[in-house]
Order: sequence, then C-alpha cells, then structure tokens
Amino acid sequence: MKTLFVRGPSLLSRLVLALACSFLLIFIDHRLQAMQPVRLFLNSLVTPVQYLAILPEQILSGFSESIKTQDQLSDENQRLKKQLLELQGQLQQFQFITNENKRLRELLGSEQRVPNRRMVAEVIAVASEPFSQQLVINKGTLSGVYEGQAVLDNRGIIGQVQDVGSNTARVLLISDQSHAIPLRSERSDIRVLAQGTGEIGRLQLMFVPHSTGLKEGDLLVSSGLGGVYPEGYPVARIRSIVRDESLPFAQVQADPISALDRVRNVLLLWRSDDQQQPIYEDQPDA
Repeated sequence: MKTLFVRGPSLLSRLVLALACSFLLIFIDHRLQAMQPVRLFLNSLVTPVQYLAILPEQILSGFSESIKTQDQLSDENQRLKKQLLELQGQLQQFQFITNENKRLRELLGSEQRVPNRRMVAEVIAVASEPFSQQLVINKGTLSGVYEGQAVLDNRGIIGQVQDVGSNTARVLLISDQSHAIPLRSERSDIRVLAQGTGEIGRLQLMFVPHSTGLKEGDLLVSSGLGGVYPEGYPVARIRSIVRDESLPFAQVQADPISALDRVRNVLLLWRSDDQQQPIYEDQPDA
C-alpha cells in the first residue's frame, strides 16, 4: 500500500547539500565575480528602505534647525565668517607652496602631480558592531562610485568603498578588523602597516620591530602604497608603544585622526588614473 506522506532526504543530507552549494557559490564569486550583479541589484533594492529609515531623523533635524533663535544664528554666522577668513589665509599660503612645488618639479624634470577629483556624500546609515565597522552613503554607481575607492572626511582618511549600489555605497572603516592600510610617519618616514581592531577609536600597527624610531605622538599619513589611498593624507596618531622583549614585535597603538563614530559627511576621491569618472548631478563640468 502506498503511504500518504513520502519521506524526503534527511536533515543531515539537506545540510550537506546546502553547505556544498554555499561553498560552490563562494568559490564562483571569488574567482569569476559572478555574484557582483546580484549584490548590485540587492543594494539598489534596499535603497528606498534605507532612505525611509532615516526620514524621521532628517525631519527632526530640519525642525530643530528651523527653531534656532536669532542670537544663535548670529553667533554661528560670526564663527563661520572667522573660520572662512582663516581658511582663505591658509589657501593663499597653500597656493604659493603649490606654485613653488610646480616650478621645482619643472626645474628637476619631475612628473607633475594631477589633483584628485572629489565629490561630497552624506552618511545615511551606520553599522557599528564588534565585527563590522561600516557606513552607508548616498552615492553609488550613478555618481561614478566604485569598489575600493578612498573615502575621507574633513580631518583625514576614514575608509574605502566596499559595496556599491545604484544610489548608495557601503564604506568599510579603517577601524574594521578586516581592514589594513599602509602608512608612513610624517616625522621619520618610517613605513608601517595599520590594521583595524574592531574598536571605533583604535588602530594597531603590525610587525613593528623593537628598535623602531617611531615615537608617541607621531602623525601617520597614507604612504600611497597599495594603489588604494593617495599619498600624504592624515590617518592616525601614535598613542602608545610597548617594547616587550618577550614578544617578537613592539605593541604599537594609534588613534584615528577622524572621529569615526561622528562622521556625517564624507569626501570621495578619484585618482587621475582611475577608469571611472565622477558624475556630478548639478555641476557636469566640476
């Protein structure tokens, strides 16, 4: 007699089949980047949900800005005027140094440095967890954003683009455990490798010998090695150096220059040799 309910494969067989399919998809994606269109589609699919999630915050922020008193607006206006005057003075000195550097390079026959192209983006979501230090910004492939692109704020480098959708992109912060960045000391030009620790305000320098010439307080800037980050941008400052002879390397901790937990606006950089081009919405010729 035929049974009413037919018993299918066992749970163990289903688990093994699911694991085999997962490993196969991971291998295909790693070798052939076959899942890239799927990730792009999923990122674009959740974009409306992300914008809807931050809508109440934007409404409250706009409301609080609209009820500022006249005295507060006057004080803020005076402060911004003073800051603008100081920045204009620094810009004049910067322009003088740039022209002088250009003349020296022409005299020495060195290659001229082309300025990086830039675009401002806004942070719309934050994913700060022990195993994930990421931000979501409101620019994507429609603006020319690409994976691996360097991201800065008004103080220095904060990370790089990891995943890109049509209107959003996910930024991997330098504090993430899976992130590493080659740096050099501004004072001594010693090259080091900084890795994220999973804590939002701490980096660890890897493979630093006990005889290093680094000192506490040294500013670490991007070295330009690796082809991701342009050279010379501030990244971190050394906080402590522990030379324990029982360990193979010195234990060096550094603090990021930028306040990674309070980033609101970021700056996307395009190198002069990038194949992708920034696509500006309101300034096509910027």
